[in-house]
Amino acid sequence: MRKRSGTEVFRITGARQGLAEDVRGRQRRYVISMSVRTLAVIATVALWNVERPVAIVTLVIGTLLPYVAVVIANAGRENAPSLPTTFVAAPAPPMIAPPSGPLVAESGAETAGREARES
Repeated sequence: MRKRSGTEVFRITGARQGLAEDVRGRQRRYVISMSVRTLAVIATVALWNVERPVAIVTLVIGTLLPYVAVVIANAGRENAPSLPTTFVAAPAPPMIAPPSGPLVAESGAETAGREARES
């Protein structure tokens, strides 16, 4: 694919990774965990008559690692703590300047009396 020089590229930094990438990452972690387990079982067999305490440790690791690997693989998608907020504060509307003369507050009775006198 060739790149277009005039195209502007935007990056969304707070978005989650895609579902395919998430599944691929979990599969990779599971395969690595099972490879370590396989090496631990092979080490247990090789060290059983040579160094028994080390062989017991590798046996325990080989026994517990499948459970840990499954829990980690099925943990689900990561949280996205840095997602941008969807609530944007609306800008304040511009204020209308008050009139330059003095303000006089009139009550309803005063307004009715003034209108009666003017007519």
